[in-house]
Formats: sequence, structure tokens, C-alpha cells
Amino acid sequence: MLQRPEPRLVLASASTARRAVLEAAGLAVEVRAAAVDEAAIKESARAEGLPAAETALLLAEAKARRIAAREPEALVIGADQMLVCDTGEGPRWFDKPADMADARAQLLALRGRWHELVTAVVCWRHGGRVWQHVARPRLAMRDFSEAFLDAYLAVEGERVLASVGACRLEGPGAQLLRAVEGEYAAILGLPLLPLLDFLRGHGVLLR
Repeated sequence: MLQRPEPRLVLASASTARRAVLEAAGLAVEVRAAAVDEAAIKESARAEGLPAAETALLLAEAKARRIAAREPEALVIGADQMLVCDTGEGPRWFDKPADMADARAQLLALRGRWHELVTAVVCWRHGGRVWQHVARPRLAMRDFSEAFLDAYLAVEGERVLASVGACRLEGPGAQLLRAVEGEYAAILGLPLLPLLDFLRGHGVLLR
């Protein structure tokens, strides 16, 4: 076994992509979805003028802290991701699309532009934060046609509503892109290599 039995790892997220990233790396992880008011946290962060990185950390910590309150002996992993793109009027934050019309509008706004996926992870144990990290992978959407966009949305359907930017790199969303910079796992929502390094140093994984 590459992983010690204690502490247990708990992922404070309902994201199937994050769970798949951890399990593919050989980690045994339990999943506990954290109910936090993400919209309120983002609204407060905007009002305070916080940058996207700090906001993503606040969201990740809120999730980790919520689950850790019930799992004090476990090492709880919280993560969040924000899409930031300068659409010509300064940096704009994108959320998961509310519906298919919103997904289409988001993709048209991102078309032909670079955007950044600000991806934060926070680990919490014994009542406090023990580690945090922010990754900033960058992606460039190609100048796709509206005919392609309509066909893409028809193929993906409501799966696009679960992805910030309406683009799943692990699926047909790869056809929307022309360039990618950064760790693949971080693009999926979890900076894996820095997390593994922390887990080794924390005694969770064998060195």
C-alpha cells in the first residue's frame, strides 16, 4: 500500500472529476459533499475587492472546515475553482452555467480568448488548516464556429452545467481548445502533484 490507514482522507466535494483524480493516483478517499453558500462567499469577496485566488481559497476552506467539524481526526481536502477571463472590460469571473442558454453565452464570451482556471485546495485537520495551494492553469479557446458550438452543446447536453466555463477537458470540450498550460489534474479541479507532495510530508503517503 502506498497510503497509510490513518489519517483517513475525506474529500469535501461532490465533484466526480476530483474524486477520479485522487482514485486514479491510488488514494483511498471518502467523499462528503459540503453544503456552503458559494454565491454569498463570492459576493462578499467581490464587495471586499478580493482577487480570484483569495476567493477560491475562501471557498475551498469553507468546504473543508464544514466537513472537518464532523470528521476531526480525518484529513479533509476542500477544493474550488474559478474561471477568470478578460473579455475586453477587465477580468470577469465565470461560474458554472445556470442553464444551456447561459452555457452558450459563456462559450461565446470565451471564444478566441485565453482564460485562467484559478484552482485552490485546502487541507484541514484537528480543527485547523494545515496546508493550502493555488494553481493557475491557462487555456485558450479556439475561434470555433457557431455551428460547431450548437453541435457541441447538443452532444454534451446538461453535462456542461457541471463545469465552470461549460467545457470538460476530459470530454468533447477538448475540441473547443487550441492550447493548454498547466497540470492536467489542476484543470480538472485539483492540483494533484502539490497535494501528493504535502501528503507525503504529512505522513499520509509513503515517502
